[in-house]
Amino acid sequence: MREYEGLALDCPEKGILVVTLNRPDRFNALTFEMFDELTALCTDLERDESVRVVILTGAGRGFCGGLDLQAAAQLPEMSAPEFLRGQEKWAGVSLALRRLSTPVIAAVNGAAAGAGFSIALACDLRIASTAAKFNAAFIRIGLTGGDMGSSWLLPRIIGLGIANELLLTGRFVDAHEAGRIGLVNRVVEPDDLLPAALEMAHQIMLNSPFAVRVTKQVIAANLGAATLELGIELENRNQALAVATSDQREALAAFLARRPAVFSGS
Repeated sequence: MREYEGLALDCPEKGILVVTLNRPDRFNALTFEMFDELTALCTDLERDESVRVVILTGAGRGFCGGLDLQAAAQLPEMSAPEFLRGQEKWAGVSLALRRLSTPVIAAVNGAAAGAGFSIALACDLRIASTAAKFNAAFIRIGLTGGDMGSSWLLPRIIGLGIANELLLTGRFVDAHEAGRIGLVNRVVEPDDLLPAALEMAHQIMLNSPFAVRVTKQVIAANLGAATLELGIELENRNQALAVATSDQREALAAFLARRPAVFSGS
């Protein structure tokens, strides 16, 4: 896998990739180049079957402070067409994370603001340390409250009413409130953050690679399903595909024998 200037990659154990936003002196604020790197990383991961789960976190005291201020200072100088092209590229990070067949766990160690908030929303699961906090900062700087998919993702994660409040006010949500409203799956002490993310990754990896991949895809597809019948129709086809895999036979045999399954990816 290629090297990235703003991202640090580490494989603490087989099948798990920890991706760290790596600008701790700037609270991991995103440069324009880091948006490109995150999208490229998702492309690389789609070709890498050895990675079963991705954990995304931030270096130092912050998860991601949003767009770097030096980059943000360039925004008013852009023409509308230039800004739109940039916006489409920046928002492409959220699309890339959602389209990635590998599950992504956000281990939110500090502030997740603006673009950092949207990136956390685009991950499949979120674990927050007690030091984490979240806000849709865009509206606080004269932009709209919806950015990089936040106006689509947030209501589906926490419900419309509270999503309206957070997007319209831009106020901060601390870790405990985030847990209470369902914004994060779990809240842990700072020293327990990475172990908790690894534990969740292990739980995912107990299941076959094909089953995990297709489950992530069917959840995303059925968010837009018009009827229950259409949702079930897609599930039925996925189950018919899954039952034909050797990993399904191995999973069933391991379950009956009460032993760990050994998956071949076929």
